[in-house]
Amino acid sequence: MAKKRTAATPSLFEGDPTPPTTAPEFPLPADLSPSWLTQLEPETHQPYWNDLQRFVAAERSTHSVFPPAVDVFNAFRYTPLESIKVFLLGQDPYPGAGQAHGLCFSVRPGVRLPASLRNIYQELQDDLGIKPVKHGYLASWARQGVMMLNACLTVRADAPNSHAGKGWEKFTDAAIRAVSGRKQPVVFLLWGAYAQKKIKLIDESRHVVLKSAHPSPLSASNGFFGSKPFSKINAALEQLGEPPIDWKLPETVADE
Repeated sequence: MAKKRTAATPSLFEGDPTPPTTAPEFPLPADLSPSWLTQLEPETHQPYWNDLQRFVAAERSTHSVFPPAVDVFNAFRYTPLESIKVFLLGQDPYPGAGQAHGLCFSVRPGVRLPASLRNIYQELQDDLGIKPVKHGYLASWARQGVMMLNACLTVRADAPNSHAGKGWEKFTDAAIRAVSGRKQPVVFLLWGAYAQKKIKLIDESRHVVLKSAHPSPLSASNGFFGSKPFSKINAALEQLGEPPIDWKLPETVADE
């Protein structure tokens, strides 16, 4: 039975899970926010979780895997569950060396901008007049409440989607459900057909859902350019009584 809450400690979420009583074989990092640990720790007791962690460990023993193990859960570190105002879902980490660091679409300082991110910057300029910066490090968005989560959290080097179907999707689906279960509405930004399939996990009666084509060069000209996601997000946040996101990135950043 879930712990009874008092009026002094109200739940931020609909239907907090009952915490398990046994320690998992592969626990989540202890430095995640208590809100994320409460919601996601039950997943680590599911059979798929152990199989997934053993698979990733085996991949790391024989191949380069991105992002580095220390960065896999950065999306959860940078944006606590109770702080989320916007949820942006990606599909797969960048598979190039030094690119992925745990936030979808973001790359580390000093790394060449991937094509999708260049298109995001172009749309940002067209939408809000914000000129692109030279780096692709989007952590300042994440720290303002933009959850930037990939459906799969790891990938083999130079092999896109190589870790798809191994269990990460079950884990990140649980994260999407947790965000949807928040009492405070969130703006979900779903770019592309893959992300839009996750709409079934979102309570559209309580949350705002914005959809468009993916910023990939293969689809950006077919509905991403001109979609004005940044101004639409801020308008939705204003309607929800939330402060807008400052989409202007710092000119220079240091790696973390």
